[in-house]
Amino acid sequence: MTIPENEIHYLEIVTPDAQSARDLYSQAYGWRFEDMAPELGNAFAASLHNGSLCGIRALMHTQEKPTVRTYIRVADIQYSLQRAVELGATVALEPTEISGRGIIAIYRYGGIEQGIWQVP
Repeated sequence: MTIPENEIHYLEIVTPDAQSARDLYSQAYGWRFEDMAPELGNAFAASLHNGSLCGIRALMHTQEKPTVRTYIRVADIQYSLQRAVELGATVALEPTEISGRGIIAIYRYGGIEQGIWQVP
């Protein structure tokens, strides 16, 4: 199933205990996680029933904090990021290619981080 534009494409859960979180989501919701995906920061990734993905990963460095971040599917990541900046957001991560999965970017607005994702 393909996620339409402007819908949630990826839910990222960053936690100090990724294995435990993976177990919780598996048992609570029946999500089936694959082995770690290096291109997703070693996240355990699950395909959800609506076609979106959930990735649960450990912290990547000491400055990173636990978070839950959504990535919205967009057709044009440059346009979407620029539009967010025009509306008052600040860029947290410039567009970055994720091997075989597309391009992501992150912006900050109102104290949260929002991801956007352009799929190939």
